[in-house]
Amino acid sequence: MALQTLATLAIERWLEAERDQLALWLPVFLGAGVILWFALPDPRAWIAAILLALSVAAFAVALGRGGRAGRSVAIAGVALAAGMALVWWKAEQAAAPVLPRAMVVRFEARVERVQPLPARGLVRLTLMPTRWLDRAPDPAPTRIRVNLALADSPAGIAEGAIVAMRARLMPPAPPAVPGAYDFARVAWFDGLGATGRGLAPVTILSGGGSEGEGLRVRLSRHIHERLEGSAGGIAAALATGDTGAITDTDAEAMRRSGLAHLLSVSGLHITAAVGIAMLLAARLLALSPRLALTGQVPVLAGLVGAAAAIGYTLLTGSEVPTIRSCVAALLVLGAMALGREAVTLRLVAAGAFVVALLWPESLIGPSFQLSFAAVTTIVALHEHPAVRRWFMKRDEGWGAKLLREGGSLLLTGLVIEIALMPIAVYHFHRAGIYGAVANIVAIPLTTFVVMPLEALALLFDAAGLGMPFWWLAGKALALLLWIARTTAGAPGSVTALPAMPGGAYALMAAGGLWLALWRTRWRRLGTVPLAIGASWALATPAPDLLVTGDGRHVAVRTARGDLAVLRDRAGDYVRGMLAENAGTEDDPLPLSDQPDATCSRDACVIAREAGGRRWRILATRSGYLPPWRDMVEACRAADIAISDRRLPAACAPRWLRLDRPALARSGGVALTLATGRIATVRSQGDRHPWMATAVPPTPPRFRTRPARR
Repeated sequence: MALQTLATLAIERWLEAERDQLALWLPVFLGAGVILWFALPDPRAWIAAILLALSVAAFAVALGRGGRAGRSVAIAGVALAAGMALVWWKAEQAAAPVLPRAMVVRFEARVERVQPLPARGLVRLTLMPTRWLDRAPDPAPTRIRVNLALADSPAGIAEGAIVAMRARLMPPAPPAVPGAYDFARVAWFDGLGATGRGLAPVTILSGGGSEGEGLRVRLSRHIHERLEGSAGGIAAALATGDTGAITDTDAEAMRRSGLAHLLSVSGLHITAAVGIAMLLAARLLALSPRLALTGQVPVLAGLVGAAAAIGYTLLTGSEVPTIRSCVAALLVLGAMALGREAVTLRLVAAGAFVVALLWPESLIGPSFQLSFAAVTTIVALHEHPAVRRWFMKRDEGWGAKLLREGGSLLLTGLVIEIALMPIAVYHFHRAGIYGAVANIVAIPLTTFVVMPLEALALLFDAAGLGMPFWWLAGKALALLLWIARTTAGAPGSVTALPAMPGGAYALMAAGGLWLALWRTRWRRLGTVPLAIGASWALATPAPDLLVTGDGRHVAVRTARGDLAVLRDRAGDYVRGMLAENAGTEDDPLPLSDQPDATCSRDACVIAREAGGRRWRILATRSGYLPPWRDMVEACRAADIAISDRRLPAACAPRWLRLDRPALARSGGVALTLATGRIATVRSQGDRHPWMATAVPPTPPRFRTRPARR
């Protein structure tokens, strides 16, 4: 009893010392509830978890005896339950009809959004079907997205137009293999019931024309006319959020160099827009002696900055990352107007809390996690007393000042790279090395050179005098692209890693938050889950076998460690996706060229040594059905049989059979032969709405190869 009392007193003293930090954990537990809902499989588990969290909160109130520990646990339990209930409600509210299977249909629709993608030769249309000209699908999606070739796009197509067209549509795709991008989940919360390819001809029935184009489209076209290629694409991205003109090669270079965040309108861009607006407003308002003497110039400039933030957010499409950054900017401006310290962890927590309330589904995506992790890391680092003393302003020469400022940028960049590495590995299966160094030059170049020059160019274009500024902006953007390409091409610029276990990622996230949000020496305990999670992730072997959910594509790790794909003509997207999730940067090789594989036109047999035994893998790879007896014999000799069609009932491999019916239940599969681990896209009993509505693709028609003469 005495020990219990001492422990309670110690916890109370610790929480009293950390009382200013306790509020920071409210959005953490709200977000943990959101993520827990995504992790648990079905309504019974969600209800049980909500009731358990509320029960813990009630017991904490009853047993806490009014202490800070009891209140903290109670609030955490309620926040956890609220997070689960909130995202569950949001998922139910987002429910929309989903196309049952792939089909070609004719329909009339209202254009909701036009997104030009000139670098890919496409126009992406978001459509609201108003009439089905053929037999309507059952259920019929109410919102769809189609890609249309630029050559097939009629002139004058704009938001609000009514069009008639034909398209090949399919349900939003789930992840092809474990760890891949889950478009079905994103589409569910966006209300998209189908995606596909538009087919010519496309007829505008009403509306359209240049007068129907939104400001974003007109501004993007204007910028593309002034700057060509990827430079114009980046300039448009900074002004309107439109990245469609950036070539795939340059977009990949930006990602590999750690500069891709410059293409997404977020905190950096909002800060620059607010800063420029406030600077100009303050200089102009200070010209009035009456205003200058009242001391209201900073407040009025702050109002102008707030208007600039809101206008810039609306101009760039009001995407969630932009809205999140706009909210944070408004909170900073409000704190400045009240005379409070502007940039603190409480501000970051307030922004995260607002986003979790309004867009809880965004918490599971990389955009939210990367941006808030970066901001939290910056603020927590510079709030540390030692760092604050080291980089505080002082009376010194320009050389020492430059060295100190450069050291601050480098330290901040390195710490951010370390903090963001687990997030990048978990979501993208790769980690950059030189991003901190590249950002030291790229961020000031974008913030203080490119964006002001582009703003001046657009301003002077009203009088037809913007070309000198466009020329300078083009040169600055060319330098930015050179930095990205050089960094991306440097040896070892990116390290590819296999998919990280969710448990390892959760441990590292918990450890990082513990280190960032506490202030006393107990914060050091965060290194324990951080180290365990990192060790777990590094010890997780790369999969030996990847099978896509349709069974058509198989990637096998050879005895030399290379990745080989079953179908020689697999597209670049499929090959890149398989390589990324297998944790390799090299382009996959044809399986038919490997010495440990025997391939015919219809099937391949691969032999592998792993886990102290020899594995024999059989995979079909054509639309022809081999003779029944031959197929059954091949199955009996194999440990694993894989096919994109239904295999004969007598096909009985020694360990695992992955044919069309089995893959319809499991989704894509990743196998680790040495441990026998099987990871699947679909978990048993998963009742999340986007998984419950998913329908396996229509089986292909089988053909029998004619006998040779």
